[in-house]
Amino acid sequence: MLKIRMQGTKRDIHWFQRLMERNKEIRVLRISEIFANKGTDKYFRAYAEVEQIEK
Repeated sequence: MLKIRMQGTKRDIHWFQRLMERNKEIRVLRISEIFANKGTDKYFRAYAEVEQIEK
C-alpha cells in the first residue's frame, strides 16, 4: 500500500483523484477530505491510500 500526499489547487487534486480512480492497475482505498494549506488560499492538500491490483 502507498500513502500519497497530493498538493495543489482543488481542481488539480480532483483531476488527479479521477485519474487514480480510472487506472486499472491500482485500487484507491481511501481519499481524505481536502485541507487548506497554511499561508495560502490557493493551494490545498489531500491524502490517498492506494494499492496495486494483483494480476
